[in-house]
Amino acid sequence: MATERPNPYSNFNFVVEIDNEEVLGFSEVTGLDSETTPVEYREGSDPTSAMRQLPGTEKYSPVTLKRGITGSLYLWNWRKEARDGGTTFPPTRTVTIKLLNEKHDRNAPAMTWVLTNAWPTKLTGPTLSAKGNEFAVEQLDLIHERLDVS
Repeated sequence: MATERPNPYSNFNFVVEIDNEEVLGFSEVTGLDSETTPVEYREGSDPTSAMRQLPGTEKYSPVTLKRGITGSLYLWNWRKEARDGGTTFPPTRTVTIKLLNEKHDRNAPAMTWVLTNAWPTKLTGPTLSAKGNEFAVEQLDLIHERLDVS
């Protein structure tokens, strides 16, 4: 349940759950947005030339999750299911992103975003370079049918 307060929450204090289980730690989440495409409409008997704009199709951007590589094959196996067509296609999951308060209370998050019927459309491996000292990071792009916020 969203908790309103005068000061904003920190953006680094979050957890990602896939099918109600925190299976991996992520360092970044982007693309938590929704958009309704307006449909222009005008009745033939309308004496004005103004077009009405009515709500049309709801659209969601892909959600991108980034994480440091730890050797876990969880994301790759999920992506492989989507690529190879597992027992169900696409292999959807419920993905929940919880913004935590300063107490790090996972049972009472400040806000929660729920992606319904999410599935991986792209998995990007790390950029490897012997010249740098950055962490190896992978990126997962998720498509989903619905985004709800509470």
